[in-house]
Amino acid sequence: MNFTVLTLFPELIENAMNTSICKRAMEKGYISLDTIDIRDFAENKNGRVDDYTYGGGAGMLMQAGPVYSAYKEACRRLNKEKAYAVYMTPQGRVFDQRVAEELAQHEDLVIICGHYEGIDERALEEIGTDNISIGDYVLTGGEIASLAVMDCVSRLVPGVLGNETSASDESFSSEGLLEYPQYTRPEVWHDRKVPDVLLSGHHANIEKWRHEQSLIRTRERRPDLLKED
Repeated sequence: MNFTVLTLFPELIENAMNTSICKRAMEKGYISLDTIDIRDFAENKNGRVDDYTYGGGAGMLMQAGPVYSAYKEACRRLNKEKAYAVYMTPQGRVFDQRVAEELAQHEDLVIICGHYEGIDERALEEIGTDNISIGDYVLTGGEIASLAVMDCVSRLVPGVLGNETSASDESFSSEGLLEYPQYTRPEVWHDRKVPDVLLSGHHANIEKWRHEQSLIRTRERRPDLLKED
């Protein structure tokens, strides 16, 4: 999986991705990261990439030209005429595990981070972006949202987690239930004991218990995830 992020703050993206699992995944070649500074494509000597919105309104808007030129540069680096592009916006379809699984099928993913009041609509139309939101709230820019997407999608790339069952056992995977509670040593902590079934070594009973706990936890915390009969 090759991630290319178009942003005004490449260092924010690079610093965050160069840690933990994502860093190891890049070192082993399972994923790659390239950042493109949209300001490098400013169409004026001052390096500005924003301007006032037509029709009035508060805030500034990122211009179409620099964003589109940055996208074309991403395509050039990927050696593609057109690359699949995602624009992080609160107006997009809500990102969840199913969308992550869909995005993980792509070999290359260009992620566009807006700022200010967003991006001139003409650039988004010309690129043909897949608009994605990480929730019903507004951030100061798309960088944090893009990191959430890359972290989630990276975990679905074969080899990244090492243990291929890790991703399939987590919340929202497989049956769409929340993950069951988990425990590690010590066996007793603050007078709370690890459930006996987990110490039994009886794998069938353990799987049954975990499934039951997933149902209970989902019903208590996210009943909206349960399918109605």
